[in-house]
Amino acid sequence: MSEDSDLDLPQFDGNEPDADAAPVPATKPPAGGSVATLADEDEKTAGDLTPVFDVPVNVSAVLGKTHIDINSLLKLKSGSVVELDRKVGEAIDIYVNNRLVARGEVVVVDERLGVTMTEIIKDGDSQ
Repeated sequence: MSEDSDLDLPQFDGNEPDADAAPVPATKPPAGGSVATLADEDEKTAGDLTPVFDVPVNVSAVLGKTHIDINSLLKLKSGSVVELDRKVGEAIDIYVNNRLVARGEVVVVDERLGVTMTEIIKDGDSQ
């Protein structure tokens, strides 16, 4: 393998296509066949999960949190208001088995509270 300094490579600034470069042909699906798509891969992956579909999980929708000392906690009674760390309209956290997996909004479904997910949290995006 030669050193980088021995290579004769054109400079690319990312703004204009190389005039000397050959055009890239459009790809066509194979004759008589189908093209695998990302959606197909998702369906295969979901199908692979069939054995765990019946495994119960604990889902929690956290409206907000607060820190309170025991003296104040003991003074709470019916009708007391506890101020949380969230503002009205701010997304709530959705946990599955104590792991943050999504954020969402509170909705009313047939006179019951529900949650609609607005954002899925990927690994490491929890804060």
